[in-house]
Amino acid sequence: MADTGYDEWLAAIADGEGYYLACPDGHGSLPPRRSCPHCGDAELTEEPLPETGTVVTFTEIHVPAPDFADAAPYVTAIATFGPVRLTGVVRDVPNAEVELGMNVTPDADVNETTGEQLLVFHPVDE
Repeated sequence: MADTGYDEWLAAIADGEGYYLACPDGHGSLPPRRSCPHCGDAELTEEPLPETGTVVTFTEIHVPAPDFADAAPYVTAIATFGPVRLTGVVRDVPNAEVELGMNVTPDADVNETTGEQLLVFHPVDE
């Protein structure tokens, strides 16, 4: 089942063309949106998503929701990318090595349980 707006956004992330929506006041949000959730302005433009973000919080999941049963244990993180925050599953790094301040890049990958696309983060080699 397609999730209009989100599926297109996730495809753009996978193609390296991620974006966010910005209002004239500079507030950032993610699609699908018809107006800014901060100020209500309906004049939204697509702006390029920064290539890297910073993990601001994370949690290691040992008892997953049914849609993630085959992935446990895994780490879900929230990372800031300019004016927006994204939530994704951290990949390509041992769970114990995920830390606050870690730089990550966004990507799309497949949920092992459902086969659907989801947002993932890969650590940036420093």
